[in-house]
Amino acid sequence: CYSLNSTNKTSIMMKLTILAAAMASAAAFAPAPVAKTTTAVNAFENELGAQAPLGFFDPFGMLSGDVTQERFDRLRYVEIKHGRIAQLAFLGQVVTRGGLH
Repeated sequence: CYSLNSTNKTSIMMKLTILAAAMASAAAFAPAPVAKTTTAVNAFENELGAQAPLGFFDPFGMLSGDVTQERFDRLRYVEIKHGRIAQLAFLGQVVTRGGLH
């Protein structure tokens, strides 16, 4: 039979550890299950910004319940406004750190 000394045991344990880590990290790349959207939200599938593979993306469920075109348009307007404010805040930070104030 084979007799394993401590160097061989350490080598085998390291190889098994690397194999286990590789198998565990492969799970991060497995496709996630796609949730089906409700028919009320499907009304916005053709709106500007709805793209494949996600389609209409509402991660916080802000349109679950009272789904109207007016509410959708209001949320889109507010999102664009906040994005522009964030861009100006970033530009102000860059200008201030650049010493141009």
